[in-house]
Amino acid sequence: MVIDIKDIAQPFDVSAVLGLLSTRPRLLALGEPTHGEDALLDLRNDLFRQLVEEEGYRTIAIESDCMMGLVVDEYITVGTGTLDETMEHGFSHGWGASSANRELVRWMRAYNDGRPASDQLHFVGFDGPLETTGAASPRQALTALHTELSTRVDAELLPCTGETLDRLLGSDDRWTDSAAMMDPTRSVGQSAEAGRLRLLADDLAALVDMQTPHLVASISQEDWDRTRLYARTATGLLRYHHWMADTSPARLTRLVGLRDQMMAHNLLAVTERGPALVHAHNSHLQRQKSTVSMGGMLLEWWSAGALVSARLGAEYAFVATALGTIHHQGVGTPSPDTLEGLLYALPEDRCLLNASRLSTALGSALPAPRVSPWFGYAPLNPTHLVGNDGLVFVKDVPQR
Repeated sequence: MVIDIKDIAQPFDVSAVLGLLSTRPRLLALGEPTHGEDALLDLRNDLFRQLVEEEGYRTIAIESDCMMGLVVDEYITVGTGTLDETMEHGFSHGWGASSANRELVRWMRAYNDGRPASDQLHFVGFDGPLETTGAASPRQALTALHTELSTRVDAELLPCTGETLDRLLGSDDRWTDSAAMMDPTRSVGQSAEAGRLRLLADDLAALVDMQTPHLVASISQEDWDRTRLYARTATGLLRYHHWMADTSPARLTRLVGLRDQMMAHNLLAVTERGPALVHAHNSHLQRQKSTVSMGGMLLEWWSAGALVSARLGAEYAFVATALGTIHHQGVGTPSPDTLEGLLYALPEDRCLLNASRLSTALGSALPAPRVSPWFGYAPLNPTHLVGNDGLVFVKDVPQR
């Protein structure tokens, strides 16, 4: 039987998305093929509101610094600071300037106002403290972890003092030199001090595990979650810095893989709270290996979504997003022989498609891959359809 693509397309809403799935996911992932477009973030916000109001979801995780995300969560749960301060200090990658992100934070704060803690919404940044140009100093996560443990466990169990950590860390500028991203000789990640810090961070993280019964019984769920976040982030950052100083050909591949590993660990922790929506680039959420050109090399690694999917199975669901045009970035009408071109012929401005049925409709002769004239937009690889649960198509991204 021939399936017409028009018969697969349906309006994008929560019931349609969940209707694609055989089981209720613990983690529902919505991807985007480019960053910085509020039209896509508005779509994310609409879906999250529906998930909250109709399906009982209470957590959203976005591709932003996990430590900075604590600032946003404190604002929306207990009202710490102002909205302006939260947008300035609670987001990495410049996401705080987005009006759609601002509206999300405003709405979550208003929703939580007057509600008991058990029914409140939570915001999570699930990226590591990493930017394209480098990595943060491990100071914040490492010292926060040491401080938490020093107030909870016997002093003789701690592997070092706070003063020792401060001496080994030295100036934060040593860790954040942007030149180290492409020049490993500029990294301090394999210095004697960094090696000692990796061992101490590992001992502190192990102490969290060893003291789990005591800590769970003596602190709030929020404090417990934060303590484990500090441990994951401190050990992950020091591992990342170590490999920034590597000079082997596998250096960049290892770095992009380590970043997604940190993301995956944060997402698995999120699922312990209950069902959650995660939003990030398609390349961080897809089940297939991801690829990117960097430093004149084609890098290939397993994404956070692939790692989480391997652990959660059917309880992880991924809906990718594809676009027709982004005129202000020079991405015009797609060629009709591409996947985006076929979808562009549909009458809807935005729609949801069952990825498996779409793959069946296309048959063995898949459309040609689309080539974007702008590096910031990654067209959907037609061969990835079989690994997706759904596909959102947005015909036109308006001018900013």
